[in-house]
Amino acid sequence: MSNLINNICIFCGSSFGESSSYKEKAEALGKHMAQENITLVFGGSNLGLMGIIADAVLNSSGKAIGVIPEYLYNKGIAHLGLSELNVVKNMNDRKAMMIELSDAFIAMPGGYGTLDEISEVLSLNQLNMINKPCALFNINGFFDNYLKQLDHAVLEKLLHPEHRNMLITDNDEKNLIDRIKNHEKVKIGKWY
Repeated sequence: MSNLINNICIFCGSSFGESSSYKEKAEALGKHMAQENITLVFGGSNLGLMGIIADAVLNSSGKAIGVIPEYLYNKGIAHLGLSELNVVKNMNDRKAMMIELSDAFIAMPGGYGTLDEISEVLSLNQLNMINKPCALFNINGFFDNYLKQLDHAVLEKLLHPEHRNMLITDNDEKNLIDRIKNHEKVKIGKWY
C-alpha cells in the first residue's frame, strides 16, 4: 500500500555539521524530493543544512515552504527565496504549523531542535493523534546512538517494540522516500 505523500517536513541543523556528507546528502534529498514532486516543509532559515536542502529543492524546480518564528525572522536569517514563507509568533506555533502542513517527517543531522521535533511527531503518532510517517536520514550513522537509546527503552519496557519500529531509518534518500510512501500505521496502543 502506498501513502499519498505531497509534503515532507525536514527537521535539520541550522549548522552544516562536521562532515561534508551532511551537505551532500541534504542536496541529494532535496533534488530527489523535487523529482518526486514532493514539497519541502521546513523551519524557514537560510542557514546550514536548512538552507542547503531548501536551495536544492528550489534549484530542481521544486516547492519549498518555510515556517519561521518572529524572533528568528527578526534576526535576518529567513530564507527569502522560498515558494512560501510563514512567519509565526513562536516556536510552538512553528511546530504546530509544520505538523499540520506535512504528510511525513524526516530528521537529518541536527541538535536539540531536531531531536525535539522528531520526538514530538513520534509521540503524536504513538498517541494516535496523527498518522504520519516519521524517519531518520541516518547519514554516516549520525542517529545510531539515538536508536540505541530507543532500543534500551524497549528493553526496559518503556517503549513498545512496535512503536520503536515505526521509526523509519535509512542512509539513502531514495530508499527513505520509498519506505515513507509504503509505511503502515502501527495498530497498538501506547500503554503496556
